[in-house]
Amino acid sequence: MYDNLFCSKNGEMHRYIVSPSILSADFSNLKSEILKTEDAGAQWCHIDVMDGHFVPNITIGAPVVRCLKNAVSAKLDSHLMIENPLKYIPDFIEAGSDIITFHIEAVKDTAAECISLIKNAGRLAGISIKPNTPVSAIEPYIKKVDMVLVMTVEPGFSGQKFMKDAAEKIKTVRKIAGDDLIIQVDGGINDETAKICAQYGANCFVAGNYVYKNEDIKKAVISLLD
Repeated sequence: MYDNLFCSKNGEMHRYIVSPSILSADFSNLKSEILKTEDAGAQWCHIDVMDGHFVPNITIGAPVVRCLKNAVSAKLDSHLMIENPLKYIPDFIEAGSDIITFHIEAVKDTAAECISLIKNAGRLAGISIKPNTPVSAIEPYIKKVDMVLVMTVEPGFSGQKFMKDAAEKIKTVRKIAGDDLIIQVDGGINDETAKICAQYGANCFVAGNYVYKNEDIKKAVISLLD
């Protein structure tokens, strides 16, 4: 169903999706930084959107997505770590996000509405849980979304240590969802922790420092692809 999402820019199919987080990129050379990851085989570009309320940090918003839309080939993977995502989802749709993920902890009774808004616009809908949130919180929505994002650090800052206990929730999500769902994992991902998550059932890896702070970006991306 989602085979095209696993293809790199040159059309090569991979077992996994790599979505490097631009939170760790050089913002003064953002386009060229993303193009390096594309040339290495990364299929997506992970955009961490933080509002200083839902998480204790402020990053970027829809205007950056809009600028990147025609500048890079990667799928724009917008991770909304914000309060009241329903209010802002239209901005990210209009800006050109290909995938929009919101947190179950940020919504009360609007999760279904968020999902419908994203999918009715022809974009992929994702739902995310923090490390201390049980899978039961998203279970009613797992078969309604295109992707579940399991956080393996507390969202808000890059460079945190991988939480294996949080990653184990991937197994539960995969059991509920079956084979079709994209299960993304974000937090402390490198070649070793990605293997652990893949064994649990994840097939999409967000990596910031491991990719962008690596002396060999291409080698880092390739180590996550297969």
